[in-house]
Amino acid sequence: MTPLSKKGLGVATFLALAALFVGLTVLANATLKGARLDLTENRLYTLSAGTEHLVGTLKEPLNLYFYFSQKASASAPPLRAYATRVRELLEELAARSGGKLSLHVIDPEPYSEDEDRATEFGLKAVPVGNGGDSIWFGLAATNSTDGRAVIEFFQPQKEEFLEYDVARVIHQLAEPKRKVVGLLTTLPMTGNFDPNGGGARPPWVVEAELAELFDVKTIATTATALPAGLDALLIVQPKGLNPSLSYAIDQYVVGGGHLFLSVDPDAQFDASAEAGGYAGGDKSSTLEPMLAAWGVGFDPHVAFGDLEHALLVGNRAGGDPIRHLGFAGFGPDSLAKRDVITTGLDTLNFGTPGFLVAHVVQGVTFEALVTSGKQSAPIPVERLASGATPEMLRQGFTATGTSYVVAARLAGLFPSAYPGGAPAGIAAQGPHLAKGTTPANVVVVADTDFLSDMLWVRSGGASGQQFLEPWASNGDFVLNAIDNLTGSADLIGIRGRASYSRPFTRVDGLRARADERLRATEVDLERELASTEKKLADLQTHRADRSSLVLTPEQGKELERFQEDRTRIRKQLRSVRRGLDQEIERLGTTLKIVNIAAVPALLSIVTLIVLWVRRRRRRQRAAHA
Repeated sequence: MTPLSKKGLGVATFLALAALFVGLTVLANATLKGARLDLTENRLYTLSAGTEHLVGTLKEPLNLYFYFSQKASASAPPLRAYATRVRELLEELAARSGGKLSLHVIDPEPYSEDEDRATEFGLKAVPVGNGGDSIWFGLAATNSTDGRAVIEFFQPQKEEFLEYDVARVIHQLAEPKRKVVGLLTTLPMTGNFDPNGGGARPPWVVEAELAELFDVKTIATTATALPAGLDALLIVQPKGLNPSLSYAIDQYVVGGGHLFLSVDPDAQFDASAEAGGYAGGDKSSTLEPMLAAWGVGFDPHVAFGDLEHALLVGNRAGGDPIRHLGFAGFGPDSLAKRDVITTGLDTLNFGTPGFLVAHVVQGVTFEALVTSGKQSAPIPVERLASGATPEMLRQGFTATGTSYVVAARLAGLFPSAYPGGAPAGIAAQGPHLAKGTTPANVVVVADTDFLSDMLWVRSGGASGQQFLEPWASNGDFVLNAIDNLTGSADLIGIRGRASYSRPFTRVDGLRARADERLRATEVDLERELASTEKKLADLQTHRADRSSLVLTPEQGKELERFQEDRTRIRKQLRSVRRGLDQEIERLGTTLKIVNIAAVPALLSIVTLIVLWVRRRRRRQRAAHA
């Protein structure tokens, strides 16, 4: 037998490797079917436990209609990349739902039935370019009872909350019943009688909006128990509560309830202020002993001022508006960036707010939602209650350099403020809970005035029509919080994820270093150019015949030298740029090798290890049989 030629041996080796690769791929598909390995830095493609449980326990099938304009988005590569991210998430959800989620990907053509259907769902198209084309990029979901929920348009700037937004849509359809919210307040949020005008005052806008979205049940301070079936509890300015009601609130939270609590050191709309001004009574509120038991320190006799975020108010003297330390407006830099309650909000305005201090309580976490700047300092309520003007408040004010927490989220297993059981004289509604066994969520805000219309919405009218114009995000903050708190435990547990957009840090670093070299070379060029021009000017000055346009021999030599230097430096610039391109190309080649060869090889090795482990276990079982 004649030995194979080198060419034949090479072909045979190539065919053998190809057959091995195909065989391992088929084997991996069979043995590792459904297995996924997320190697991204922040596990971007791994669903949270709450989302997996939500889609894995769906009781009825849901349809997801993902609308994205492929053709119209051709000139928007970043949007197309984000659309791929959205589609992959939806596909992952469908794969994890056990057949309960049916995904339909639709590319609506202009003037088509698909476009009409998208409009019926309530999706919105965004115009792009100057050609009049519009991009559809939204999600519509339906259930078997004609229920609908939509995301009108996926905003790339909210990409960190993509999973939460989609899970929220699914949850709305899985639980279509209107959520029940209990409202306990001593402020005129639901409207009251106006003694000056002789008529009825309308409800605060935030209460009206809550009533449109939720089933709001009002709770009197004299009640002895909370209504049954609450999905969330909203307490604003708690004062004079029946002891039995205080105990019921404690047990509600310890039992895994969800609470939005608003307390205040100086509530501008407290009924006692209307009765007799600042001297009419104490306008502070707190919720003790519960706050202390939950690890929240709050002094109802101390507010704070923030020089950096103080709001402008009218000047009584008729001059320009001045900043009032008692009122603060906090923008995005002061809001938690990884919490769904504060995402996308613009400004939150507060009036004479207090501040919260975190204390360690086992099993309960404390996360700040709104934080002041460091140009802040405490202000005793007495100074505010004395009718101090903005100028007076500024006198003697010295910032502490500390940031103060205005709002926070508490989560975990809460201990009871009544560890020994129900207080004497109070009839418990059920078994006493000394320590929670079901996670609860509590949002605490050290201000009540931010809920009033005065600090976030103004009314107007035109052509006989009345309208409301929000000028701050206070209402959205409350609605976001209640919406989040009334969701399932799975939905509440989902937090903002890291962005999928990954910058080319290595490439950016290469470009930055090259730019430094380029700038240095350009500076040298400009310096030599200036020096040469100066020498030319000096030569021109010492010439005998200054009217002549002909260069002297000395000038000609200087000009030639400059032209040579300029040519040399330009070559250096081109060399630097070529070097940059070569470095980037080498980096790209390395990445291609890793993606094309290294990753498949790694998967093949993993497959072989899995097979070896399985065979070893079978042999061990056979040996013991």
